[in-house]
Amino acid sequence: MSNICVIGTGYVGLVTGTCFADLGNRVVCLDIDENRIEKLKQGIMPIYEPGLEQLVAQNVRAGRLSFTTSYPEALKDAEFAFIAVGTPSGVDGEADLQYVRAVAEAIADHVDHPIIVVNKSTVPVGTGDWVADIIRKRRAGRPLQFSVVSNPEFLREGSAIHDFMNPDRVVLGSLDREAASKVAQLYLTLRCPILITDLRTAEMIKYASNAFLATRISFINEIATICEELGADVRQVAIGMGLDKRIGPAFLDAGLGWGGSCFPKDVKALAHMAVLHGSNPQLLQAVMEINRNMRRRVVMRLRKALGTLNEKVIGVLGLSFKPNTDDIREAPALELIHLMENEGALIRAYDPQAMENARPLLPKAVLCANPYEVAEGADALVLATEWNEFKQLDFERIYRLMRNPLIMDGRNLWDPEHLRSLGFTYFGIGRATNGIVNS
Repeated sequence: MSNICVIGTGYVGLVTGTCFADLGNRVVCLDIDENRIEKLKQGIMPIYEPGLEQLVAQNVRAGRLSFTTSYPEALKDAEFAFIAVGTPSGVDGEADLQYVRAVAEAIADHVDHPIIVVNKSTVPVGTGDWVADIIRKRRAGRPLQFSVVSNPEFLREGSAIHDFMNPDRVVLGSLDREAASKVAQLYLTLRCPILITDLRTAEMIKYASNAFLATRISFINEIATICEELGADVRQVAIGMGLDKRIGPAFLDAGLGWGGSCFPKDVKALAHMAVLHGSNPQLLQAVMEINRNMRRRVVMRLRKALGTLNEKVIGVLGLSFKPNTDDIREAPALELIHLMENEGALIRAYDPQAMENARPLLPKAVLCANPYEVAEGADALVLATEWNEFKQLDFERIYRLMRNPLIMDGRNLWDPEHLRSLGFTYFGIGRATNGIVNS
């Protein structure tokens, strides 16, 4: 059993701390947000993540997991301090490290025993050295025995607990091999490959991984655009590609593109790092541009089908950036809504989990209680997030409710032939039926 302090109680910090506690460690999760910590003490989750509420309660009852706003309390007996704070994008796409700096300074101020500082936050290459330098300078005259280890996270929102407990790999980077090995001990029971590298290589693995996954999504969306013009079906194309073992099927689902807290931020940050050091990240720039274009193409197709978006009622199903989360950061749905509102569209929307988070960002939209309320009087219905509850809607009822039975399936979730047989005008992403092009 180890004593672990996890600093930051967002997706990464709260899941990491809870899962380490479930593996039998004593974990203190720290956050400077007093309201958040107070709610966590009451069992109220600040995020929606399947299974997390139950796992938190279980480990709090067992005495292995606790929450505090006090650095001295959290760090008192800690052998490991995991930094899991936000690193939002700056003006030019660079990662904003102000919260990481604040944590490094607090560790230097409050720790007086040997400790291993673990960077769990996604940080630019070189941050591990920078964190070590901050701690050393702040402790000038009062030497502290510490090491810095990079331990990038690869958790997917909506399946974060499963991903932590069943990782493809654990990546650890450090200039201190012994420190990296001690962190590796925390993960041994998960029986997964553990890769130990130097600090900068570990940091780069995180960015390169996310950039590659984003590239796959943008690639298939580029293919989808071509499929629309040539009369091919991108879903079948993706299946045919994925059967090749060198390619595989993952992240080849054409749609509105990627969003969330990781892909947009990390691709921008990697491109920024490349430019800053004299490289020309042409592929990364194209990946981001293709992603933006998918939202624009949907607006263009709706405008073409309806003649104008001004005063048209557009229903939007899904607001979170992906299913099984209430996270709306960089959500394709929000960008799509803003683009349509700029053209005068009247938006009605529904999401199973993200309504409260989205409400402040959508002051002009009507947020509805269910998909059928969204469809009522709508001139078009857009699927933006493929929640399970949208898979088996009563489309005969939706047809009767809509003013104009036009469906824009932004996630290729539904059967075009079935919907057309009911009388809908159906548009998908890169889909053609019987040789008929959708555009």
